[in-house]
Amino acid sequence: MLVCLLRVVQIMSITEKITRLIRPEIRALEPYAVPDAQGLIKLDAMENPYSWPDEIRQAWLEALRDVALNRYPDPGARALKQDLRAAMQVPKNMGLLLGNGSDELIQMILMAVARPDSAVLAPAPTFVMYEMIARAVGVRFIGVPLKDDFSLDVSAMREAMAQHAPAAVFLSYPNNPTGNLFAAADVEAVLRDAPGLVILDEAYYPFSGESFMDRIQRYDNLLVLRTLSKQGLAGLRLGVLAGDPLWLDELDKVRLPYNLGSLTQASARFALTHREILRAQAQQICADREKLYRELVAMPGIRAWPSRTNFLLFRTENRDAGDVYDALRRSGVLVKNLNSSEGPLKNCLRVTVGTPAENVAFVDALGKAL
Repeated sequence: MLVCLLRVVQIMSITEKITRLIRPEIRALEPYAVPDAQGLIKLDAMENPYSWPDEIRQAWLEALRDVALNRYPDPGARALKQDLRAAMQVPKNMGLLLGNGSDELIQMILMAVARPDSAVLAPAPTFVMYEMIARAVGVRFIGVPLKDDFSLDVSAMREAMAQHAPAAVFLSYPNNPTGNLFAAADVEAVLRDAPGLVILDEAYYPFSGESFMDRIQRYDNLLVLRTLSKQGLAGLRLGVLAGDPLWLDELDKVRLPYNLGSLTQASARFALTHREILRAQAQQICADREKLYRELVAMPGIRAWPSRTNFLLFRTENRDAGDVYDALRRSGVLVKNLNSSEGPLKNCLRVTVGTPAENVAFVDALGKAL
């Protein structure tokens, strides 16, 4: 009894200190939730479902054998940057900044532009981490609704940029979670009118094949963000930011030292020597995506949207999406629940394109859930 009473007093004391010391905007946030996928077919996180062939895996392990774990990694990841420049066709006079996933690079950008009155702007719905990180670093987030067909509302974007003068505009290209690719002319209109940086997040470039990388030199406010996560290397946590060195030199000042470990650098360099495997896997995923899309469109009570990514957004028109999500989970399939009480994602779920067998299992489970 005494132990319980002491614990109650301790909780009250800690709660008082949290209220006094932790910023209100942090207390108002919810941690990024990652559901337990153990024992489930995992189709919720836009991962590449394919691993490397055994002979490539063995060669990778051999490449890691000589990594000196007792030494700090190269803080500038110079050799890896050279490999990435070639692989991503970065213009010769442009620079690269690397991060522990795209999330860290987004955080660096927002930390660098954070002022008491600064704002960041993005279409909505889009990648949740733009808003989550903005709020965490004390920057106002402005979401500009997409049109009903999920295209950019350029007039609304212009109006919002004129009103809020955002230090940064994030455009997911193609967009997550809607899967569509904004019209290049609309993106260029935002680039011309934006008062600050425009970060084009090309996380799904391997599946869309469309990029603004060759236009970095044309727009002095453009940065292009890439990741290796969607190409089967999610476990490495490697993000890439390309842009004018003048911008990147400033952003580099908020990067923590040694943010990329030696094993990540060595593994990424190895993977880039086997790009043909990654390309073949992406082509397979795109083909399977189109097959899965046709199957979803043909299902009664389902509305699905075409995609230029490795996932599909769909709506359950006659059933609550939360109930369908639970039924899928009971059948052993995990998808992303985007359901909201109102708005464009009401009764929406998102499914990652898996292996052919995983896709069949998902379609069967969805049919039963409906």
